[in-house]
Amino acid sequence: LLNINVGGKLFQIAYKVVARYPITRLGKLALYTDPMKRLQLCDDYSVQKNEYFFDRDPSIFHYIFHFYRSGVLWIMDEMCPSNFVEEIEYWGIHLKYSQRCCRILFGEKQDELSEYLKIQKELEAELEPLDSAEQFEGKFLGRFRKMIWNLIENPYSSVPAKIIAVMSSFFVLISIVGMTLSTVEEMKHKTWKMWMEQLEVICAIFFTSEYLMRLISSSSFKNFLRAAFNAVDLVAILPFYVQILFENLDEGDALYHEELHKVENVSKLGKVLKLIKLMRIFRILKLARHSTGLRAFGFTMRQCYQQVCCLFLFIAMGVFTFSALMHSVEHDVPGTNFTSIPYAWWWAAVSLSTVGYGDTVPDTVLGRMVAFACISFGIILNGMPISILYNKFSDYYAKLKAHENET
Repeated sequence: LLNINVGGKLFQIAYKVVARYPITRLGKLALYTDPMKRLQLCDDYSVQKNEYFFDRDPSIFHYIFHFYRSGVLWIMDEMCPSNFVEEIEYWGIHLKYSQRCCRILFGEKQDELSEYLKIQKELEAELEPLDSAEQFEGKFLGRFRKMIWNLIENPYSSVPAKIIAVMSSFFVLISIVGMTLSTVEEMKHKTWKMWMEQLEVICAIFFTSEYLMRLISSSSFKNFLRAAFNAVDLVAILPFYVQILFENLDEGDALYHEELHKVENVSKLGKVLKLIKLMRIFRILKLARHSTGLRAFGFTMRQCYQQVCCLFLFIAMGVFTFSALMHSVEHDVPGTNFTSIPYAWWWAAVSLSTVGYGDTVPDTVLGRMVAFACISFGIILNGMPISILYNKFSDYYAKLKAHENET
């Protein structure tokens, strides 16, 4: 018998049994005749007891021991996949010796663990600051830049940093409210317009100062420009300066409005100016810098992009299918709105989403049956991914919040 001590537990097995698997560690131990080669396979050897010692996990070796006796490697659900793979690789046993059902379940568990670790790493990176305090050592004005970095990027470092974070969110909200009120007819009078313009200037000055302070305090300009939040900050600032540029061009062209092509240029500039003013709405994305909920939502969308793409694919398939069916049963009805399949797309889209504005409705019995099928399909379609997205959002939000509190 081959006496084996694994982590303090003794196992005995016949030499001829382990010799049936010569490529495994115990198989080599049984076949080698050179004592030095045998000692290289174990951690220690007791001459008095004729016992080979292995400093490994004895609980997993029970399954290894059972494999030598039965020829089948059993895998239990409660085992850690990483630890089990490490142990069987040490003993030189391949996973192919296990049953096919066990291999399938074990593979799924490995994939789940890998996905969990990947998401955990990305969640930690989500809250990890762009620059760490150690990166400023040895840099030009490193101490000064580190102080500014803590002031702007780390709200929990001091009371002034917390105040700046609150002010940043306050100015974002004020800017959005000002942009919204500027479209109200009563607010377009000269006095209110002047106040709105002054408010916009103050907000733009604050956002520009905030962006420049981040730029100055960054330890790596390359990493700074690649960061998503900094790109959002830049998009929030640029419309103000581009608007000033286009307004100056607009005024310059207006001086020569007598010429037809100049008037056309003024009209084009006006349309571009409206579009640029509309871009200010992206300032609301700045709130994500200090909002765990918005970060969790964005992280959920990134992680679940496959489910979201599948949802849009199914919606597109449903729109094309039900719009074609509705057109085929309703196109002969006098005064129908379903004159073509593209005209029926809007009806199919709002019916699939279960909104149902009622602006376009079928008149025939067959049309109403198609509409019922479309709405039923929409209810089933909307119910499938929503639960997945909500559960993942709740999970990511809880993890982000816990990691934030630990930090």
